[in-house]
Order: sequence, then C-alpha cells, then structure tokens
Amino acid sequence: MKSVLRTLAVLSIAALTLGACSSEEDTDAPASGVTLTFGDQVKGLQVLAEASDAFAGADYGIEWAQFQGAAPLFEAVKGGSVDTGYAADLPTLQAISAGVPIKSVAAFKSDGNGNVIIAREGSGVNSVADLKGKTVTVSSAKGSIAEYLLVRALEEAGLSYSDVTIQYLLPTDAQAAFVSGNIDVWATFGIFGNIGLSRGGTLLVDGTGGRTTGIGILSATDAALADPAKKTALTDAIARLDKAVEWGQDHPDLWAQAIAKANNTPVETAEVLVQQGNKSTTALTPDVVADIQVVADTMHGVGSLQPNVDVAATSDPSVYPVR
Repeated sequence: MKSVLRTLAVLSIAALTLGACSSEEDTDAPASGVTLTFGDQVKGLQVLAEASDAFAGADYGIEWAQFQGAAPLFEAVKGGSVDTGYAADLPTLQAISAGVPIKSVAAFKSDGNGNVIIAREGSGVNSVADLKGKTVTVSSAKGSIAEYLLVRALEEAGLSYSDVTIQYLLPTDAQAAFVSGNIDVWATFGIFGNIGLSRGGTLLVDGTGGRTTGIGILSATDAALADPAKKTALTDAIARLDKAVEWGQDHPDLWAQAIAKANNTPVETAEVLVQQGNKSTTALTPDVVADIQVVADTMHGVGSLQPNVDVAATSDPSVYPVR
C-alpha cells in the first residue's frame, strides 16, 4: 500500500508541476506594497535571514511571528494571522490533516541531528531498548518531529509505539520539568535538546541515519497563494532564504554569533545549532514528496496521523519550481 501511495505521490506532483505552467502569470504579479508574515520557531529563520541581510532591496515587507513550537505556529496560521510557516515535515502534515488551510511550497534539508531523545541522569534509561514501559515526554505536541523520531527509534530497537506512554509538553515547560527531575525521558528538538544535554541529559538517539528525513517544510496559506502579489513575494522570499542558507554554510562563525545574541545563549550552544541547521533549500521534487509521504504513511500506520495526508495533492510546487 505504501508503494502505491508513493507512486501516486510522484504522479500527482508531476501533474502539479505541469499545472504550474498555467499559473506563471500569478507569480509575475508585482509584489510591491504587500507584506508577508512569516511564522517561525525560536527565531530559526529570522536570525539567519537578518544576519545574511537576505531581504535587502525587497519591494515587499517581511514581518516575523515567533513561536516555541509548530503546534502554536499552526494555530496562528489557522487563525489567519500568519501567511507562511516553517516547520518539520510531520508537524506540517499534522496541521494539514487537522484541516489547517495550507499547502507545502518548498523544503529545507538538514542532517536531522537536531532532533533528539534524551534521558535524565539517574533515570535508569541508558538506551532506547530501556524505554519499554516508560513514559516519554514529547515536545511540542502530537505530530511533532520528535514523535516521529520516537516511532522510528522504537522500531529500530524492536519495540512498538504501544510499548511506551506518551505525554505532550511545550518545549519550555518540558525543559523546566526535565531540569528539575520531574520527567526522565524527553523527545525534543533544536535548542531545547541542546539545553537538556547541557543540564545533565544523556543522548539516547538523534534523527540521523534515516531515522528522520531532515526535511523542514515551508508552507503557505490558501489565502496567501490566492493573492497574486503575495505569491510573487513568496517565490522571491524563498529564493532569498536559499541564499541565506548558502551564506550560513559559508559563514558559520557569523551565524553562530547571531544565534547567540538573538537567543542570549552561549556561543558554544549556538555553534551546535549551526551544525544542526539547514544545509540546503529544495523545490518539492517527486523524490522529496515521496520521502514526506513515507513520514505520513508511517504515522498513519501507528494511528497518530488521522486522516492520512496525500502529500502531492496538498503541495504547490509552482511557488518554488526546480531551478
């Protein structure tokens, strides 16, 4: 069944790509005078964009809306206060499944090593195999990328999703609980995982080695995509963010300094975040769509993603076509 879905995904995305030719007049509309509101998480994109001066000379405005996780970000999207949002693949799929009116328009790629499962020192948990019968705290909500990592790690260890008890906590709440010893095992991401490790946590597993795709999705609301000027601005904005990602790879020290300043964190922590950051930007090619579909199918299979999502049908590759 999964192979059928992947085949359908490839065929559907090809049809969407061909259909993009008929919408070129939309992306030719002038963008001047419009403002895009970007939903971001803990300043991940904003710091990189500002440090690299990515939007210098743009004839449209950019406003940043910051959230501590994907769940509150997509609540804002649903409420109409955000035009476009950046989140990992599974949180985006979860939002689409829940009826948030968005489409995926582009993707970022990382190594996946920013997604981690950590255990508190003295918890008695030294490996994923020790998780059987344990409670795992997942940030930030059902359908987070940390939950996908947990599912894959359990499978790898010969365990099932039903072998653990899941509780969901927003990252800042989970961080406080972990540091104070109120939770033993935490599946999380980014700066929160790094803080947990620096406060006595032990790394059980990360998202490398194919446990996660390393894909972050940029999505846009149906309303923004229906506005020719905003769609034009979005196409240009993604191209500028692509240049920002390249800048970050070429200037890791400057990127780390910017992260440290923006988040009031030690430079050493920021350097780890740079190493975990996005390495490239990509169009929603058939291969990328197929990889995301595997995530959807996996989580649907364990009952976490209901209903399942047809990734190709909920994508708009015309916004950022293959270049």
